[in-house]
Amino acid sequence: MIKDLLQKRILVLDGAMGTMLQRYKFTEEDFRGERFAAWEHPLQGNNDLLSLTQPEAIAEVHRKYFAAGADIVETNTFSGTTIAMADYYMQDLVYELNYESARIAKKVADEFTAKEPNKPRFVAGSIGPTNKTASMSPDVNDPGFRAISFDELRIAYKQQVEALLDGGADLLLVETIFDTLNAKAALFAIEEVKEERKIDPPIMVSGTITDASGRTLSGQTAEAFLISISHIPILSVGFNCALGADQLVPHLEVLANKSSHFVSAHPNAGLPNAFGEYDETPAQMAAQIQEYVEKGLVNIVGGCCGTTPEHIKAIAELVQKFEPRGVFLETVSL
Repeated sequence: MIKDLLQKRILVLDGAMGTMLQRYKFTEEDFRGERFAAWEHPLQGNNDLLSLTQPEAIAEVHRKYFAAGADIVETNTFSGTTIAMADYYMQDLVYELNYESARIAKKVADEFTAKEPNKPRFVAGSIGPTNKTASMSPDVNDPGFRAISFDELRIAYKQQVEALLDGGADLLLVETIFDTLNAKAALFAIEEVKEERKIDPPIMVSGTITDASGRTLSGQTAEAFLISISHIPILSVGFNCALGADQLVPHLEVLANKSSHFVSAHPNAGLPNAFGEYDETPAQMAAQIQEYVEKGLVNIVGGCCGTTPEHIKAIAELVQKFEPRGVFLETVSL
């Protein structure tokens, strides 16, 4: 179904979860809730945990994005692996965190689809890059050292993928890729689950260009990144985070010109200011994204850091006036 929709119109992805959760000003006690009141380690900042301790807030964020015009929302699982959860000593909760996050998002999606059957809503299981890299050493004095192995990543991602699918995710989004080897581990894990379960969920892949060099953190250009993941059957390829909308244009042009997949983009609301905040208004961001749609570069567009339902509303209103980028690819069912 989603492939058919993508050929008819540009689909809208949601905006930032973290930006919205900051508005609640949750305290350490709020993060803990009753269940984790006696947890021995600090938990404030573990946004994924809020799916268990503040589930209504997570659902409310999803509702606001759908109401703003989003077709797809991402689950609250950006750090939902045993690797990232080790920072909070919560590795044993990973399946539950992902399952509940997907279930919450799917319930809200179903509510909106029931109200507007002509505008079905979808849930993308968010699979973040983890806080360790398989391609580079974290120690400048030991360039051969690796903090994580491919197999460790694969196992962690597989657990996350299984839980997201069990919770009701419609598609899987491997996002904010700064190290393509990490992404390959996630994609390998997804292929394992697909084979074991005899299923074929659509897969979105989204890298991140880290600076003006036009490369990922592990040193790849947009074209090299595309080639590196082209052997996997995916629904879409794109970029998110790190840069504002206007800085992404040349990199999206590479994908649009060289890829047979749908192309996605969910940039930040500009670059962060001196306080780490994002100042770009919804109107400013939409004006920059207009270049994407005028040039026919994208099929899916949304927002990353600093974006809100107001940004998504402005983007949704804009893209209604434009045709999606034309693409022909193998059948992907949903």
